[in-house]
Amino acid sequence: MTDIIADSLTRVRNAAQRRLDTTTLLHSKTIEAIISILVDKNYLESFSVKEDGNKKTIVVVIKYDDNGYSVINEVKKISKPGRRVHKGRDDIRSFKNGYGTLIVSTSQGVLPNDEAFKRGIGGEVICSIW
Repeated sequence: MTDIIADSLTRVRNAAQRRLDTTTLLHSKTIEAIISILVDKNYLESFSVKEDGNKKTIVVVIKYDDNGYSVINEVKKISKPGRRVHKGRDDIRSFKNGYGTLIVSTSQGVLPNDEAFKRGIGGEVICSIW
C-alpha cells in the first residue's frame, strides 16, 4: 500500500455509507492527527488507539444525525503521491463557504484550514471534508 492516508479516508467513507458503527484504521501519527481534527470538527464521534504488541490500530466511531444518515457528505483526497498540492495562506481561507474543512499539513503540524489561516501559514492540502 503506497498511500495509507487515502486508505484510511476510504475506510471511513465506506463505513459511513454502509452505516457501520466503527471502523479500524492502520496507525500513523499523521492519520491520528487527521482523525483528531475530524473528531474536533464533529465529523466523527470519537476514536481510540489500540495496541497489540508492537502493532497499533485506530478504532473510529462514525457519527450519524437524528435520521440515521452520516454527518459526512464527502471525503476527498486532494494531495496524492503523484501530484502534491500546496496552497498558500490566502488560498486556504475557507472551503464550501465555511461548511467544509480542508486538512493541511504545515510546518507546525497537521491543521484544519481555519487554524492554518489564523496562524498565517500554508502547506500541503491533504484532504477536504464536508
